[in-house]
Amino acid sequence: MLSPVLSAVHIYPVKSLAARAADEAAVEPWGLGGDRRWMLIDHENRVVTQRQRPRMAQLSAELVPGGGVALSAPGSPSLRVEVPDPARTVLTELHRSKVELAVASEAAHAWFSARLGAEVRLVHLDAPSYRRFVDPEFGRPGETVSLADGFPLLLTARASLDALNLLVAQGDDAGEGPLPMNRFRPNVVVDGIAPWAEDGWKRIVIGEVAFRVVKPCGRCVVTTTDQRTAERGKEPLRTLARHRRNGKQLLFGQNLIPEGTGVIRTGDPVRVLD
Repeated sequence: MLSPVLSAVHIYPVKSLAARAADEAAVEPWGLGGDRRWMLIDHENRVVTQRQRPRMAQLSAELVPGGGVALSAPGSPSLRVEVPDPARTVLTELHRSKVELAVASEAAHAWFSARLGAEVRLVHLDAPSYRRFVDPEFGRPGETVSLADGFPLLLTARASLDALNLLVAQGDDAGEGPLPMNRFRPNVVVDGIAPWAEDGWKRIVIGEVAFRVVKPCGRCVVTTTDQRTAERGKEPLRTLARHRRNGKQLLFGQNLIPEGTGVIRTGDPVRVLD
């Protein structure tokens, strides 16, 4: 009999930078503690991600006490960035939403711009409790989200990745596989379930924290980006288009909204309520 368990936790302090593995994480109403509270914007104040700049995968940010981040990149000096003054903000565009965010230091802007070869600025979500709301089609009144694409957490399953990799191996671009889980940038990874079992979930409990499973995750070009080299291929989008398509969306993983707060830890049991 399969026993679902939380096998991995990942936090992304700066949106679209490399993941930080964690043994445990606080669950807040808008996502995991420290997850996607920072992001980059361009000269028109629009979000910049690996969609436009795949080299972001090679940059890292580590959380430091007080909410700041320590930035690092291969062969480059690191830089510590403190939480900026919330009085200095800019109205940014994050996909279909407008978000007022605090502007980081000029040193942070310069650090990123030099490594990406483009003019960018670093901004910070100072008030996740009211700055940005979950899509009302899926969220309840007052539910908020960090700077994640749309929902507080993303869940993936190891068995589903194994099944997807079998399909990739049978396709035209078999040489690109097997694909690692980091292509899909999840917050939580579950082991001990059948492939695609998560498609049928509506509510789950991880450890002692309950979540609604609100929507499958539509995937984009970021999943084709090797998170180590920043090079792009055709998989998994080609295989998802053949086997996991719903209209225009290519699906892998499930979006979660917390029903409470608490701490989740790797090794926690995962219980399916509905």
